[in-house]
Amino acid sequence: MTVHTLNELLLVCSLVLLIAVAAVRVSSRSGLPSLLIYLGIGIAIGQDGIGNVVFDNAELTQVIGYAALVVILAEGGLGTKWKQIRPALPAAISLSLVGVAISVGVTAAGAYYVVGLDWRQSLLIGAVVSSTDAAAVFSVLRKVPLPARITGVLEAESGFNDAPVVILVVAFATVGPVDAWYVLVGKIALELAIGAAIGLTVGFLGAYGLRHVALPASGLYPIAVMAIAVVAYAAGALAHGSGFLAVYLAAMVLGNAKLPHWPATRGFADGLGWIAQIGMFVLLGLLVTPHELAGDFWPAVVIGLVLTMVARPLEVFVSLLPFRVPWREKTLMSWAGLRGAVPIILATIPMVTGIEGSDRVFNIVFVLVVVYTLVQGPTLPWVARTLRLGDTDEAAADLGIESAPLEKLRGHLLSFAIPRDSRMHGVEVSELRLPPGASVTLVVREGKSFVPLPSTVLRRGDELLVVATDPVRDAAEARLRAVARGGKLAGWLGTGSNGS
Repeated sequence: MTVHTLNELLLVCSLVLLIAVAAVRVSSRSGLPSLLIYLGIGIAIGQDGIGNVVFDNAELTQVIGYAALVVILAEGGLGTKWKQIRPALPAAISLSLVGVAISVGVTAAGAYYVVGLDWRQSLLIGAVVSSTDAAAVFSVLRKVPLPARITGVLEAESGFNDAPVVILVVAFATVGPVDAWYVLVGKIALELAIGAAIGLTVGFLGAYGLRHVALPASGLYPIAVMAIAVVAYAAGALAHGSGFLAVYLAAMVLGNAKLPHWPATRGFADGLGWIAQIGMFVLLGLLVTPHELAGDFWPAVVIGLVLTMVARPLEVFVSLLPFRVPWREKTLMSWAGLRGAVPIILATIPMVTGIEGSDRVFNIVFVLVVVYTLVQGPTLPWVARTLRLGDTDEAAADLGIESAPLEKLRGHLLSFAIPRDSRMHGVEVSELRLPPGASVTLVVREGKSFVPLPSTVLRRGDELLVVATDPVRDAAEARLRAVARGGKLAGWLGTGSNGS
């Protein structure tokens, strides 16, 4: 079976979607990164597999991969907490700029002097694999209980470093001479500045609109949020800026704006993110030709060793020199530079432009990503424990508060369920100490609803409805989150009313 068109490709992907969704559970229970399972599905149905599907359209793969990356970055930005990432921004920016330059140079030198590739192929591989993958980082780090400062740096880095890497790959993949280094630096700075300005502007305008305009149906809010994020990418790209940075920043602004029906929006974005990952990985598995990988296996392993054991630690330790980061945290960040589908997608750029040796670049990158994802992903929790950086006290019991605007009544209806590990368990309604203008109006317990008394003791699993007037809505939500994290004494024992 030969696949050439988008319609044929969609048919093939839809046939394996259910299998891939089932593989999510296998991935979560086995500890294997989902990347490997989805790539395996693509390879299994490809031209050397049982499906014998022949697909070689690198240009279509690149287009769909970019679209999937936009969705993944949007989902990651929506789940990024500003209070967690704010202290990490300077370090993340340094890693995304200075660190990328170091990684490209060291990895390219290894590919040239050790493996024997020419300089253009070496620079392409160095640039392609210097981008940490947002999908891999977001999915793995949120399962590993690390301190917030480490998670913040790594998540922000994975969201930011796609932009300069894409610019470098496009420059190195252009037929003809490569621009001088200072020209590349100027292009990167300009595109990042344009992308950041557009992303923040679109994000703030979108959040303002969604908070002040009541949509006729709750199901429209998730669609509107994702549409705003995509608009940020399109606007950034059309303005010759970094669309990837724009979509990530716009989504981060939206994710911290306390929008109506937020849990439903997060669930919708999470589902789209999974679909994007599944489709992207299966497609990349289809594109690769397995029998051609054997000759590039050991070059990929050697370049991966240079990247993992030399380039990544060097970029982390040098980039973070201006910051007081303990050596143990730097060591963990060095090991947590996870690669995924993004480098493989970027490796299709020289294939589309027709650079000599681009097929070999793609094969090397593919093998490198698979081998080192298999090594780094499952061992990251062990490395964190060995370095004594596991943070099991991170507040996993944060509330998923859904807010429905009551426009005519000038109020909000907040609804949430008390998680199993929440410190709100055992707290009386009166001990919530909600601000005047907010009140718990209904409790649903074991399928039965009742109006609570001030002395009603809340239990894990309870579902609560809280009515708050418009002026105190934010304060009420902040107080509820604080009690969920700190219990009845929140505000007196170091947990502020804002839940920080």
